[in-house]
Amino acid sequence: MIESHLSLLIVVLPLLTAPFVAVLPNGRLPWFISMLASWSVFLMAAIQLLNVSNGSVISYELGGWAPPWGIEYRIDSVNALVTLIVAAIAAVTLPYALKSVADEIPSHQHSLFYAAFMLCLTGLLGIAQTGDIFNLFVFLEISSLSSYALISLGRNRQALTASYQYLIMGTIGATFFLIGVGLLYAMTGTLNMADLAQRLPELYNHRTIHTAFAFIMVGFALKLALFPLHLWLPNAYTYAPSVVTIFLAATATKVAVYVMLRVIFSVFGFSFIENTPANELFLLLCVMGIVMMSFYAIYQKDCKRLLAYSSVAQIGYMMLGISFGTALGITATMVHLFNHALMKGALFMAIGAIIYRVGSSRLEHMQGLGKHMPWTFMAIVIGGLSLIGVPGTAGFISKWYLVQAAIEQQHWLVVAVILFGSLLAVIYVWKLVEVMYFKPANEAAIPSVKEAPALLLIPTWILVIANIYFGFATEVTVGTAEQAAKLLLPGAH
Repeated sequence: MIESHLSLLIVVLPLLTAPFVAVLPNGRLPWFISMLASWSVFLMAAIQLLNVSNGSVISYELGGWAPPWGIEYRIDSVNALVTLIVAAIAAVTLPYALKSVADEIPSHQHSLFYAAFMLCLTGLLGIAQTGDIFNLFVFLEISSLSSYALISLGRNRQALTASYQYLIMGTIGATFFLIGVGLLYAMTGTLNMADLAQRLPELYNHRTIHTAFAFIMVGFALKLALFPLHLWLPNAYTYAPSVVTIFLAATATKVAVYVMLRVIFSVFGFSFIENTPANELFLLLCVMGIVMMSFYAIYQKDCKRLLAYSSVAQIGYMMLGISFGTALGITATMVHLFNHALMKGALFMAIGAIIYRVGSSRLEHMQGLGKHMPWTFMAIVIGGLSLIGVPGTAGFISKWYLVQAAIEQQHWLVVAVILFGSLLAVIYVWKLVEVMYFKPANEAAIPSVKEAPALLLIPTWILVIANIYFGFATEVTVGTAEQAAKLLLPGAH
């Protein structure tokens, strides 16, 4: 009985948990309840992925109203994988949160922090699960509003500025998306994505449809932080509390990439954008983003900002696969979407462990720490190797499929850009290694620094080991991504 309602429970459980933990007294109880909810959601998401792993589609009607009149949760291997990523990262992040949140956020705000975290999780899961494009906007707002609150809790005053900047950019993005949805509804009379996909082909020549597409793409490019609409992201990641940075870096942009995939391939159909300059524009922005943001990362003096600019470059890699418009390109995007969540989650967790010990993420405060925090240092090295794309790591699988997709299309310049981007990643990852292990330590401060506590190290190493495991065992990632490509591009091989 419960299994038939899994699709709804995945979203409802964290939604109900949020107000419940908000009224609890500050302490460990809000954390424990939130962790219990997140692990339950993770298990349900894993079962859901198994249920659609044979290529089937789950259609869940809310309130018994049949689509397209009622809201439908429509689950296939595309969004089941994204839901699993979001749920898994939340489940691993919350054990880490106990000590990190106690260190970075005032104790009287802990209950409200976990409530906002659960709301953010609800929004991201809802975006992935829903089959209704207006319902998607509602969940987008839930995740965005809670994200603004979470970022503002950072210990520096700049966190308030970063949150406000994200609020302005996010509101503009959401407004653009809503205008696009309104134009689609005006032309088709439906908000159900599957129904839209059937009605849109006969309206391809209407300017209103082209305008709607442009508004939706710009709106989500802002949420996605696609170059050059990325200006909110570096400050948000740098000044947010460590737990918030970990969660948003590993999930929020991945969900936005999923929406781009869903809208382009499921709602409009790739044949629509083949007749527009959209995919050439995406390709150009991706190439520029990979190169320029990697260069920006090299010159940063703060670890979190360095990894933030790296994230914008990695978003370029994900969108490259979409711009190819091929089954191999979609497979590459889905694989990198999964693997990047693992590598960035591991790296930001390791940086958060350093912040826990030295109170700063600036490079000059980390000199010589490698010998005092060997497990944290090794996590950064392995996460960095995965980011570069070294064989034996999850990142290599991503780059391999991206290069294959580019060669298939004979985009030799793009192949060169992917390889050049990896070389630039070597430089900025080496900066972290050099500072922590080869720069002379501040002898006055360093002797008191010890390895991070186990509650921070264990979640970090779960993601580090996952980076290695998925570098060899690709059945889940590549298998599901190939199935997703078949669903999004019917008839493609």
